Amino acid sequence: MLCPLHVPTSFYLSPSCSNPYPSSSCPSLCPTPPIPILNPTPQKLKQLNQFPDFNNYLIFVLTRLKSEGVGLILKNNVKAHYQSFPPPVAEFIKQECLNNIGDASSLIRGAFGALQKICEDSSELLDSDALNRPLNVMIPKFLQFFKHCSPKIRSHAIACVNQFIMDRAQALMENIDTFIEHLFALAVDEDPEVRKNVCRALVMLLEVRIDRLIPHMHSIIQYMLQRTQDSDENVALEACEFWLTLAEQPICKEVLTSHLVQLIPILVNGMKYSEIDIILLKGDVEEDEAIPDSEQDIKPRFHKSRTVTLQHEEERPPDPEDGEDEDDDDTLSDWNLRKCSAAALDVLANVFREELLPHLLPLLKELLFHPEWVIKESGILVLGAIAEGCMQGMVPYLPELIPHLIRCLADKKALVRSIACWTLSRYAHWVVGQPPDLYLKPLMTELLKRILDSNKRVQEAACSAFATLEEEACTELVPYLSFILDTLVFAFGKYQHKNLLILYDAIGTLADSVGHHLNQPEYIQKLMPPLIQKWNELKDEDKDLFPLLECLSSVATALQSGFLPYCEPVYQRCVTLVQKTLAQAMMYNQHPDQYEAPDKDFMIVALDLLSGLAEGLGCHVEQLVARSNIMTLLFQCMQDTMPEVRQSSFALLGDLTKACFVHVKPCIAEFMPILGTNLNPEFISVCNNATWAIGEICMQMGAEMQPYVQMVLNNLVEIINRPNTPKTLLENTAITIGRLGFVCPQEVAPMLQQFIRPWCTSLRNIRDNEEKDSAFRGICVMIGVNPGGVVQVWGEGILHGFKDQVGEDNWHQFSEQFPPLLKDRLAAFYGV
Repeated sequence: MLCPLHVPTSFYLSPSCSNPYPSSSCPSLCPTPPIPILNPTPQKLKQLNQFPDFNNYLIFVLTRLKSEGVGLILKNNVKAHYQSFPPPVAEFIKQECLNNIGDASSLIRGAFGALQKICEDSSELLDSDALNRPLNVMIPKFLQFFKHCSPKIRSHAIACVNQFIMDRAQALMENIDTFIEHLFALAVDEDPEVRKNVCRALVMLLEVRIDRLIPHMHSIIQYMLQRTQDSDENVALEACEFWLTLAEQPICKEVLTSHLVQLIPILVNGMKYSEIDIILLKGDVEEDEAIPDSEQDIKPRFHKSRTVTLQHEEERPPDPEDGEDEDDDDTLSDWNLRKCSAAALDVLANVFREELLPHLLPLLKELLFHPEWVIKESGILVLGAIAEGCMQGMVPYLPELIPHLIRCLADKKALVRSIACWTLSRYAHWVVGQPPDLYLKPLMTELLKRILDSNKRVQEAACSAFATLEEEACTELVPYLSFILDTLVFAFGKYQHKNLLILYDAIGTLADSVGHHLNQPEYIQKLMPPLIQKWNELKDEDKDLFPLLECLSSVATALQSGFLPYCEPVYQRCVTLVQKTLAQAMMYNQHPDQYEAPDKDFMIVALDLLSGLAEGLGCHVEQLVARSNIMTLLFQCMQDTMPEVRQSSFALLGDLTKACFVHVKPCIAEFMPILGTNLNPEFISVCNNATWAIGEICMQMGAEMQPYVQMVLNNLVEIINRPNTPKTLLENTAITIGRLGFVCPQEVAPMLQQFIRPWCTSLRNIRDNEEKDSAFRGICVMIGVNPGGVVQVWGEGILHGFKDQVGEDNWHQFSEQFPPLLKDRLAAFYGV
């Protein structure tokens, strides 16, 4: 045992002697145990902590003298000062903790709880050479305690080992079979906390050591089927995670198919609201629209910076980053069995597709038309959860189910109305594909009624569902615009704080979806006054500006010249927000102790709205730019340390280049080097927007771009040849390379051979537009300068394939621009 030395004289006094312990002695040698001062003042504690060995005494008193009161002092010291403990002290404390984790005293046994916290916070460090891998001792020790008579100890022991599964700690991997064997032995433990930790361990092992579980998979699945129905909801929730994780494994179909008949009813049953859910969600409160929102109801909102993308020939699938909740229980943000069951059914539907339906349809029929609202509600959630994976198989049933769901929008229970909104939004794509009078019109009519519901939860679900419908329906909504705007504007006067923020999203999405069709005096007169009223009410430091600015950005882009009467105050305020944030950032950087760091989201959202104004107003924005210092501010924003700020800056630069290049041109010499250094695919969106802005500048500069080509060309060629580059970045890079070649063919054409193949594959699915046209013209000019660059790369098959892909008309248009020599050579060598 390491002996605690250098006793602080004021801390221990033996009742049998009046003298303090001498500094060289050890408390364990004293004939009578010392009496610790259990409640030292903060000043005394600070004084005691000056002694390096003070913590040795604490652990000694706690574990040997069974004086439990010092445990809290020791825990706080370890938490606050562990890094500064001398190595022998740290080692002694760890050793004593290990020796006493099975102590008969529950408070001293709390050392195991403390050890669990240490394992949680320092899992990597404990498995590192820096500390001589303490895990080599700890893991076998933990495993011994799996068989302890105390359930608390068993539970702590599993929880400690669990901390090291995901990192594949070496000491655990060496004991993996023993670990799994011990887990199986505890599978039916009477203690729910033990069962929960066993389930958690198996879920993580499924992810990192599935090879060790496969031989036992049938038994594990049977066990998890039982645990997902455990009487303790925490155990059931932990077990339910197993199905989510299994769905991601390649062996899922193979091992789970024969168990679906048992699993599906269990998951469906787990999707019912529990009694506690209903209480927490105020499920019996139908009308609450007049009750003000409490601030903790409103989640912090993060702005997603503007990214420039191109239109495709095919429908672009939904962006997985935009993912939505599997359930509309936003108010109950805690993960629970209902949400986990719904998420598991969703991912399994994506694995099994139509094979899931024979197990589901008989249940669904019973649930959806059930007289009890809780059961009917769970059926509607089931229908929404399988929408993505089982869509093809559900199509024959939708003509009956969609009208039923639309009727459920008028159910007397608010929780049924809200889930019906969410589930209908999951089938919006199918609805929009049918004749509008059949489903779209009745759905839209009922959803708009729900937007004006007297229940706040239903308002929120309806607004979100309507935004999804807007994205799917786009210009199909134009005939109903007057009716839609009447409803959304009426909601302005009705909504409390939280739902007002969601209403902005619905209006912004409407503007994105119908575009210039919104630019009608009647519509502008309905929409703009309430938006501008809110705009005037909000202070510059109010975060509610974020969604309102985003909304106005979409509206300005859609209204185009229709936004002119409102543009000046909006423009000026955006410039002020950028200027204020930059000034705050400068003060903070110079005096971090005196000033707070600014919230740069204000600046990002303002830059994005300025982009929307430039895009919507076009040349009309020129006078606003002329009367402001935006170009100076933009120069600073483009060099900001925060990637999102740079991302939005480059989007604005590109939009100003298109709208009023006269103000951008004087800054080009300063801007181009910054753009060049941001062609770094590590920051995908920043790189994407910088690339796009360079392409726009090319088209304005023409041959004057020549001095800047070498600043950017090599990076662009490197990006287009990188494996796994996202599609949007590839497309923008191809456009910009083409445009650079169009204006400076002599500088770019020599590199043709290095980019022509990925260039063609990147742009083949982009719709014909101005950007694609200028890029193709650039390629044609470059081929004229360097025909060898193409001939060396393309064999006859590729050339004919490319001709077929772009179509006869396009090929004719492009090839007509080839120099006569090149046309002759292609005809002679390849017959094209």
